[in-house]
Amino acid sequence: MDVKKAITNRRAYRSLKAVEITEELIMDLAECAQITPSCFNNQPWRFIFVHDKETLEKLYEALSKGNEWAQAASMIIVVYSKKEYDCLIRDREYYLFDTGMATAFIILRATELGLVAHPIAGYDPKKVKKILNIPEDRMVITLIIIGKHSKEISPVLSEKQREAEKKRPQRKSLKEIACMNRYEK
Repeated sequence: MDVKKAITNRRAYRSLKAVEITEELIMDLAECAQITPSCFNNQPWRFIFVHDKETLEKLYEALSKGNEWAQAASMIIVVYSKKEYDCLIRDREYYLFDTGMATAFIILRATELGLVAHPIAGYDPKKVKKILNIPEDRMVITLIIIGKHSKEISPVLSEKQREAEKKRPQRKSLKEIACMNRYEK
């Protein structure tokens, strides 16, 4: 088992080429989400695996400016949930955390399979709901763009995006993100 390799190999590439999407691949990714831990085993995550060309083209209309590169996706996984699906302990709503863990498991499995699984925030959730018939009381949390990494940099990328394709963007230092035993400024 080498989870760290999948974690370190994972990149949010934007230059994509097509990959065959099979029912077996979809079930493999969905099974990885299915076994994710959650508060009281509530499993609040929901996914729509969109891979037919007609529906993908409709979803492209929901993408924000700057995410044109996602039109090269072979599949878009729509991640959604509802706070009532999970634990509500005083002011803590666990559904976002638990759904995030399940999403991370999908991303890591896709990485292990040699795919790019790039989660994005740049989309119109109302349009996504309308296109896919998702009820209004659900929250579309992210879209995961699935494809194969292309060494050829996509011509639709901005200069900043092109640079991120060539070299992993700078990460915050461990000192900035991790404290020992107590909070430190």
